[in-house]
Amino acid sequence: MSVTAKLLNDHVSADRARYTALFVSLFLTVVILFILDIFLGSVKISPSEVFRVAFAGDDSPASIIILKFRIPKALTAVIAGIALSVSGLQMQTIFRNPMAGPYVLGISSGASLGVALVILGFAPLFSEKMGTGPGNWLLISAACAGAGLIMMVVTFMASRVRDILTILILGIMIGGAISALVTILQYFTSESLLKAYVIWTMGSLSNLTTAQLGTMTLTVISGVIVSVYLIKMLNVLQLGEAYATTTGVNVKLARILVFISTSVLAGSITAFCGPIGFIGIAVPHLARMIFRTSDHRVLLPACILAGASLLLLSDIISQLPGSDKVLPVNAITSLLGIPVVVWVIFRGRFIKYNR
Repeated sequence: MSVTAKLLNDHVSADRARYTALFVSLFLTVVILFILDIFLGSVKISPSEVFRVAFAGDDSPASIIILKFRIPKALTAVIAGIALSVSGLQMQTIFRNPMAGPYVLGISSGASLGVALVILGFAPLFSEKMGTGPGNWLLISAACAGAGLIMMVVTFMASRVRDILTILILGIMIGGAISALVTILQYFTSESLLKAYVIWTMGSLSNLTTAQLGTMTLTVISGVIVSVYLIKMLNVLQLGEAYATTTGVNVKLARILVFISTSVLAGSITAFCGPIGFIGIAVPHLARMIFRTSDHRVLLPACILAGASLLLLSDIISQLPGSDKVLPVNAITSLLGIPVVVWVIFRGRFIKYNR
């Protein structure tokens, strides 16, 4: 074996060992934060009580809080963190834009419009089916349709406009237009429905029923499966569409699959948890920073673990353990995500993605 080949093999082995250590650390972080999310909350429950409930549930108040509230909420945080992070990774790659994300480019706003039309526009139909299977699929279908519509518009603009900042400005304008439409809907709706919608817009991980959690999980799994299929395509697309075409990649198919996956992932989370910002844009950059790679075979599982960790941490902070107050989780994700966005801007990451 030549010296060059030996050095290359040693480098690959070192990377594999480092990746393994990082993945194990991230997985343990998810487990620890998941456990802490169950232990901590506005109601103080001793560790011994938590373990007792976990292994022998009963009808005590502690059992109800843990089994009916905290565990589903922690599961929701994991699923939502995965979905938003994976959708953000795909959007940043397909648009070659470091600021791309479901929240920034208006995809979440589109999903919010779909939800608003269901809650505010078709209130009688929605209230009758609330919490049931048909109602869940109605809500999630409307959110995915809204997200998909905006995703199509953004994709069209990206194919015509090459400047990153222009796309971002257009995305903000789309979000503003959607907000105006929602405001008009709010003006003509009743106070009770308006209050329910305003609370929903604050973002929450704790209002899901078992049926809703199951529906959301199924849709997120389907979106992640499509993302796994896209790994090789996304790796090639990082080098440009012209190069991807010469290597035999069907760019049009890749865009359609990203369109479907992102709409399903961002739409399903927005439907049940409300608009949760900055997870989709921040986590992919954190994954790149930690693993120092642009290989989606590494970045996809890294985003899955990092996204789950960050949203679990946000949920723990939002609960204000020991207090009877609960903050909107969207406020916490913004406070945690904005410094990452600022760091990306000051590090000049636009150059890496610019066409």
